Amino acid sequence: MAKTAWVFPGQGAQTVGMGRALYEAYPSARKIFEAADRALGFSLSGIIFEGPAEKLSLTEYAQPALLTVGVAGAQVLMDHGLRPDMAAGLSLGEYTALVVAGSLGFEDAVVITHKRGIYMQEACPPGEGAMAAVLGLGAEDVEDVCEKAKAFGVVTGANYNCPGQIVISGLRAAVEEASRLARQLGGKVIPLNVSAPFHCSLMESAAYKLRAVLDKVEVRAPSIPVYGNVSGERLQSPSEVREALIAQVTMPVLWQKDIEAMARDGARLFVEIGPGKTLAGFGKRTHPEIPYVRFESPDDLGNVVALAEEALLI
Repeated sequence: MAKTAWVFPGQGAQTVGMGRALYEAYPSARKIFEAADRALGFSLSGIIFEGPAEKLSLTEYAQPALLTVGVAGAQVLMDHGLRPDMAAGLSLGEYTALVVAGSLGFEDAVVITHKRGIYMQEACPPGEGAMAAVLGLGAEDVEDVCEKAKAFGVVTGANYNCPGQIVISGLRAAVEEASRLARQLGGKVIPLNVSAPFHCSLMESAAYKLRAVLDKVEVRAPSIPVYGNVSGERLQSPSEVREALIAQVTMPVLWQKDIEAMARDGARLFVEIGPGKTLAGFGKRTHPEIPYVRFESPDDLGNVVALAEEALLI
């Protein structure tokens, strides 16, 4: 039988007003937003719905906000009888997948992601780090230009998103040098508007602080397969989940490998839950034969249900 994978976006997908239609249409979604506000002790839902965009984009708010919207969307789909056979999330989205799989409690996760955002922002002073998307080059070429640019400081592959798209991260001068070398090889480089250089060794202090937080919360084995960013394979035991979340802060996200592993294990429909369609773009570059459907608002529900039922018949 064909399987359905639910996937959740990471930081950068946030938009002011995301999830409002779900909040207004479904009581179960509203309860998720209200639980986030209670757990954090401030109105995260107000920041999500009203902004301003500059505040929502701050790492400490963007991370719990995307988690909340993703969990609310997943809850609505489950209320309508849908269930994932497997799940994964890009960077921050991995927390959303683990909540949906019952590995983390939602209230714990929303507090953890808020603190994670603070720790990651504190790890590198504003302006010192940078990230850039390199398009049109293979992994070996990107890794080679990063190695050559290390004379300027830390720079490494941070997100292996799909064939032909790799994000690099590190100190600004080193990222700029790697970008120059990548352009010489014929690659296209797009600097990213981020507040810190994620998924590289400059985040070590954030990983250290995050461990202390994760050690205090209950982590359970996922009830469905959840594919980790660092390994690209299933996370199975509670200790494996905890260590993966800590390693993820400083290690690259192997999203292409996650998609390949889920396809290998039977995924024949991907449902992207949350704002935007970035993951669909990555997925179509990796496995163009597998359909993607997005769920962001009540208007999307009928299409998701129809495609999920069709996938069950394959």
